[in-house]
Amino acid sequence: MLQFITHPSDKYSIPEEVQMVLEGGCKWVQLRMKDASDEEFRQVAQEIIPLCQENNAFLIFDDRVELAMEMSVHGVHLGKHDMSPLQARELMGAEAVIGCTANTAADIMAFKGWDVDYVGLGPFRYTTTKANLSPVIGLEGYKKIVDEVRGADMLLPIVAIGGITLEDIPSIMSTGVNGVAMSGAIINADNPVDYTRRVLEALEPHRPSNKRAAQ
Repeated sequence: MLQFITHPSDKYSIPEEVQMVLEGGCKWVQLRMKDASDEEFRQVAQEIIPLCQENNAFLIFDDRVELAMEMSVHGVHLGKHDMSPLQARELMGAEAVIGCTANTAADIMAFKGWDVDYVGLGPFRYTTTKANLSPVIGLEGYKKIVDEVRGADMLLPIVAIGGITLEDIPSIMSTGVNGVAMSGAIINADNPVDYTRRVLEALEPHRPSNKRAAQ
């Protein structure tokens, strides 16, 4: 599975970014505008909600639980300093998709027994998307973390994030993660629509056959 995370760009507006990845077949978008006011965020969301609806794509907000509820989107992604996922679940109800950020196996284990839908585990490598970057994990790191978490009988879907490119996908997926989140590699590609298609093609052999996998 591929989650596209919006990111400010000199070339495209955020609605243009979303339109392109949806054209490329992406079905999962995270609207991330860390420095925007709620009003700026709301205005962009109003433009991309219809695009996601037309393409049967999931839309989640980075943080902004109250706005996600107000605008009836599918859920939220919560960083370590955002609202607790327990509180978000209480507010948003059982149907909402709630994802959380993790950098270590211990971070993921802390969610055991919590009603969290996936974790974004990263960063894979250095990325400019995040201001306060945690230590990079790399391929060996992913393998160790996935083995430890699965060894503890936790089946929580793990999405790799942080500086990932198309070329990385086969090796990253071989570590046992369930999907990838991408931003800059897609936006900065010569043809973002085609690049998104190629990412999804690279992910196709790794699609789970069971229904327990994430959305």
